[in-house]
Amino acid sequence: MSHPLRPVRMALAALLPVAGITCATLAQAAPAVSFERAPFGTTDDGRPVEQYTLRNTHGMTVRFMTYGGIITAIETPDRHGNAADVVLGFSTLGGYTHDSARGGLFFGAMIGRYANRLARGTFTLDGHTYHIAVTAPPNALHGGRKGFDKQVWTFEGETHDDHGTSVTLGLVSPDGDQGFPGTLHVHVTYRLDDTSALSLHYTATTDRPTVLNLTNHSYFNLGGEGSGSVENQVLRISADTYTPTDATSIPLGPIASVAGTPLDFRTPHRIGERLRDNDPQMMYARGYDHNWIVNGQAGTTPRPAAQISDPATGRTMEVLTTQPGLQVYTSNSLDGGYAGVSGRAYRQTDAVAFEAEHFPDSPNHPDFPTTELRPGETFDQTTIFRFGVTKGKGH
Repeated sequence: MSHPLRPVRMALAALLPVAGITCATLAQAAPAVSFERAPFGTTDDGRPVEQYTLRNTHGMTVRFMTYGGIITAIETPDRHGNAADVVLGFSTLGGYTHDSARGGLFFGAMIGRYANRLARGTFTLDGHTYHIAVTAPPNALHGGRKGFDKQVWTFEGETHDDHGTSVTLGLVSPDGDQGFPGTLHVHVTYRLDDTSALSLHYTATTDRPTVLNLTNHSYFNLGGEGSGSVENQVLRISADTYTPTDATSIPLGPIASVAGTPLDFRTPHRIGERLRDNDPQMMYARGYDHNWIVNGQAGTTPRPAAQISDPATGRTMEVLTTQPGLQVYTSNSLDGGYAGVSGRAYRQTDAVAFEAEHFPDSPNHPDFPTTELRPGETFDQTTIFRFGVTKGKGH
């Protein structure tokens, strides 16, 4: 019995050369990563929001939206080829505009103008003191009351090449926005390639001296969103030193070695192995919420910052960045008050965030790498999340 579609296929194959098209040409024309855009609701003040989908041929899918530049989903296969979403999030826009905002969750969001904390919401630049709203008493956290995570970004275009597809979002932050000086033009390019690497390329310029610290705040669980604790996932952090903090998460000043502390991940071990250590640093944060100083030179080529793997599923993720620091956060504030896409409540240790960025409170620490941005300069940083699998028996 002949296949019912065979005559149609043969007819198409016969027509292609007539049109000057070969099968090889079609293969070359097909992008390695597909791109889709679709509406994703409307904000309370009537602004439409779009969601974008990037999908490669290895079963990886990335979704993000114009509201907050938020990454809403990253689906990637396990060792058996079964894909699952590996970031925490919500299925509707309202989950982000209401629940995430009310709970201070920052799921998947682009953070600015200043990621992490500013002591007492204050910093001095060129002799002038600026005040940012205190949102995590007694400090400012993640850019004030209405940071970049609560803005609607603008779609600036899509491009593709033989190995991947890129989408750029932009935002204009006016002079005085949340208390920060200077009109700031920010661009973030999301790129998915055929090696299952998701890169985030940040650029920004200003018309007045300002400070800037940008990052993404995705919460990762390689076991799958809603699958429970990440304590059995294995983490390595490429950092010999970190910045100890006081009880309010502000750096004390001196840089310290990780040796002999629960923050020593120079060799891989379970996240939960020392999670309940009584070291004051761990008790202040109720888990990991610290800035590691990534080994190697910052600001040029992305270098390894962290690697995480899930023995149960075989999924792996490598973090590379040009940024000087990596804030690793074990979702310590999740208390079961919010349920995600899976319908399961999120609790402490249900995910881990890798916030590649400059150090907390840098404007108040002259010895830290500078976060100052001046007219004529361009802020230019890249972070890459590369996904894969390890072979072997799963549970």
